[in-house]
Amino acid sequence: MKNKIFRTNNDWTGLVTRLTIGLILFPHGAQKMLGIFGGYGFSGTMGFFTGTMHLPWLIGFLVIIIEFFGSLSLIAGFASRLWSVLVIIEMFGAVITTHLNNGFFMNWAGTQKGEGYEFHLLIIGLALATLIDGSGKFSADEKIAN
Repeated sequence: MKNKIFRTNNDWTGLVTRLTIGLILFPHGAQKMLGIFGGYGFSGTMGFFTGTMHLPWLIGFLVIIIEFFGSLSLIAGFASRLWSVLVIIEMFGAVITTHLNNGFFMNWAGTQKGEGYEFHLLIIGLALATLIDGSGKFSADEKIAN
């Protein structure tokens, strides 16, 4: 099992895809966990997820954990295949619960009710590439697997 989770092709593709996901998700996770970058922190985010969105506590908690710790793990290249699966599941959940009714496009002009799901599809595609390829060069997975 260890070899499957940490195995990587040790190439540039894995490095680029995992860093892109990690660096994009980190500010979102930091908003939810720490309240920086204009976020509400853990308690405020959990209140929104459970009170306003009516999500189960566990789902809200997992969203915060995946975006915060998952982004840091992806940046470090630690268990990138595992975190990629979790990011894919989370992004599908975000599309279904929040963004599907807003259409494909992001709300650049501010004329839609909310954001579309194109951002989520990009993250899903990058996470699929990372799942297939592994963490790539300069990763913790490379050190663990060898």
